[in-house]
Formats: sequence, structure tokens, C-alpha cells
Amino acid sequence: MTNVYLEIGPKKVFACSVEWPGWCRIGGSEPLALDALADYAPRYRVIAERAGLAFEPGDPVVVERAPGGSTTDFGAIEAIPELDGEPVGAAEAERTVALVRAAWELFDEAAAGSPEELRKGPRGGGRDRDKMVAHVVEAERAYARKIGVRHRPFRDASGSAAMRAELVEVLARPSDGAPAVSGGWPARYAARRIAWHVIDHLWEMEDRRH
Repeated sequence: MTNVYLEIGPKKVFACSVEWPGWCRIGGSEPLALDALADYAPRYRVIAERAGLAFEPGDPVVVERAPGGSTTDFGAIEAIPELDGEPVGAAEAERTVALVRAAWELFDEAAAGSPEELRKGPRGGGRDRDKMVAHVVEAERAYARKIGVRHRPFRDASGSAAMRAELVEVLARPSDGAPAVSGGWPARYAARRIAWHVIDHLWEMEDRRH
């Protein structure tokens, strides 16, 4: 079985895997979101295998429904489900870090193999490669603050590598499920949000570079 929670916005629904950080897809209803999640299983398998993990998901089982909002409808996960308040043991933390690292590696490889100008979306929109990379890194810098990792803006790969090393250090620790810092995020949610954002743009880049 694959445990899934649903983030339900006014118009859109995200289906997110509990055990596989970043495997989250959106749809116009609960069934459509679950269908989209299943459709992307082969693409997520690439990430799991890069992390050295066997990926054989079963039928989805909805274990929680969390209220979303305008950010959900815009196309980004925002709700922190109650299940993210549960403790994270050492084995889960290690596995999570492996998946986040795999997402980073595959995104960086996709960027290195993509042209600067990417094919535009159906309405002529979408960032080109360098702007997409900058957007992912800057979003990550904002997410990092939610678990106590603070970095000034940077423009080079060494700055990103240093920040990611600190993120790994935090996410690799067992957690009692409480937010890492006051007003911040639980470790499980932070890992999911970071992985989802990287993976979402990884798949977008792969789709738009041809």
C-alpha cells in the first residue's frame, strides 16, 4: 500500500505520498489527483533508484485530508498534515536524505544537459533554464529558514552546495515531530516541500527541453 494524504484547496487537490518525499501531484478533484500521482510513479522511480531504494508502490490509501488554500490552487503544496507531527526515527531520516540528495542530483544533471532556452508552455509561459535554476535555489533558501538554516543570497554553486550540506545535516537527525524552529516546519514536511519543488521543476525541465 502507498499511504497518501490529500491537500484540499477550494478548486484543486494535491495527492502526496507520505513515505516518498516529493511524490506529489495535483488534480481538479480527489480522484484526478490520485490518478495524476499514479501516472507519475514511473518518473519517481528514477529518483528512488538514484537514492538506492526499491520503489514498488501499491494502491493508494488516503490516511488524511488537510485543508489547503489559494497556494494549493496556484499549484504548490502548503498544508502541513497532522501526520507530519509524528516522530522521525534515524532510519527514516537517512532514507529521506537519500531521496532529497537524489532529487538534487537529477535536477542538476537535467540543468547541465538542457539548453538555456526551454520550450514555452501552452500559453507562452515558463522560465528558461538559468532562471528556473535560480528560482529553485532561492526557494530552497527560503525553505531552509523554516528549519533554522540561514544563508544570505548567493550566486554560485559553492553557496548552494554549502546550504544543501546544512540542510542535510538538519534533515538527517531524528526528530520528535515538532517544528525545527519556532514558527517553522517539522522535518518531515520540510523534506517533502524541498523535494517536491526540486522534482516538480526537474520534470518541467525534462518536458520543456525538447
